[in-house]
Amino acid sequence: MGDNQRDKHKHEDDERQRLADRILAIVEDVIYWGIAVVLVAGALVLLGVQVYSFTKLPGDGSAAVLLDILDGLLLVFIFVELLFAVRATLSSRVIVAEPFLIIGVIVCIKEIVVLSVEAADLLADGPQFARAITEVGILGGLVLLLSMAMFVLQVRQQDAADDVAEEAADAGEEADNAEQDLAQAGQERDRAGDKRDKAADLRHPEREADS
Repeated sequence: MGDNQRDKHKHEDDERQRLADRILAIVEDVIYWGIAVVLVAGALVLLGVQVYSFTKLPGDGSAAVLLDILDGLLLVFIFVELLFAVRATLSSRVIVAEPFLIIGVIVCIKEIVVLSVEAADLLADGPQFARAITEVGILGGLVLLLSMAMFVLQVRQQDAADDVAEEAADAGEEADNAEQDLAQAGQERDRAGDKRDKAADLRHPEREADS
């Protein structure tokens, strides 16, 4: 009686846990979809602003305006990468690291471009120019590190995919071998049946004569 009561309570606890998991999964989906909608809207607005700014570009093509447009376009790219990360999370229920690494590279490149433009105006100021060049070097190192991290991540993902494909191929080969074994067993069973029939005919020749 006590065991049945404990099993009943355990079953009820499992049911409550599954219900809570389903509710939390639905809430997560709603939040992720909300984030995706905001990212899409933000990317479209930013893209429209950059297109408008480009059409209103002064005739002399001011470097500051062009830099602002480039900054906005890189921000649109960041929004798109975040949207890809959200979409991957919704489809696979796994947070993908690669989009965030790409965003880090984009941010570093954006800062390198800004510092490079500013450094041209700091040639007369030795300390400020040296600091700008140092920051460019540090950001270049970060870009290199993030790129190496993306390469390592892609190699690991490819290795994992190859392992899965190899396991699937091994499973298929084992299934083929099992089918061949079953076919051979059936043939041996048929041959054994033929031998039994022949042996029975030899023991009872009158059957063969009647036939």
